[in-house]
Amino acid sequence: MEYKIIGEVLPAVELKLQPGEAVCTQSGGMAWMSDGFQLDSNVKGGLMKGFGRMLTGESLFMATYTATRPDSQIAFATTVPGKILAVNVSEHKLICQKGAFLCAQTSVELKTAFTKKISGGFFGGEGFILQELDGNGIAFLEVDGDVIEKNLAPGEVFKVDTGNVFAFEKGVGYEVEMIKGIKNMLFGGEGLFLTKLTGPGKVYLQTMNFAEFTGRIANGIPTKN
Repeated sequence: MEYKIIGEVLPAVELKLQPGEAVCTQSGGMAWMSDGFQLDSNVKGGLMKGFGRMLTGESLFMATYTATRPDSQIAFATTVPGKILAVNVSEHKLICQKGAFLCAQTSVELKTAFTKKISGGFFGGEGFILQELDGNGIAFLEVDGDVIEKNLAPGEVFKVDTGNVFAFEKGVGYEVEMIKGIKNMLFGGEGLFLTKLTGPGKVYLQTMNFAEFTGRIANGIPTKN
């Protein structure tokens, strides 16, 4: 499989596959393709894993596109302004935010991951249920805004606004803590909670907090008096 990421504001990943090679995505994720693909829509991994994907913001059914001709091309595009992150799952096992998965080779497994602490589930920007990438192969993830990489040393602590955490390696500790001080909570303007990440491991941050982005749009919509 060959791939290239094209576009800047709303990028897409374009794949070139040979006969027998396949890529999977959530239902409705394909943007364009050449003639020469066989589509198979199914509940990849079984019904329970399908329901797990629904909890992480993905669709119950997965679409698998298998190339039937040489140099078949297929593309998957982002839904909001941002970047596409290519991850070699064979080398990096990641925990991702809800809805991050764009597409992947069929050897990549998309699993449901639960936060270890209840507080992280109720107050973390990623929600109680996260996505875990397992298996082998290349996966493509959709980042809101730009992506920033941080390598945390053992025991190193990094605190992030919950909506700006995109993904982190499985070895990274993850919890949510409350901002200290009543005045900071009421007037700081940063929300009540921060995500605390503890190394070792790699952390991926995103510059767009999509919840805040949509909130500003909603506030700008005229309402009837």
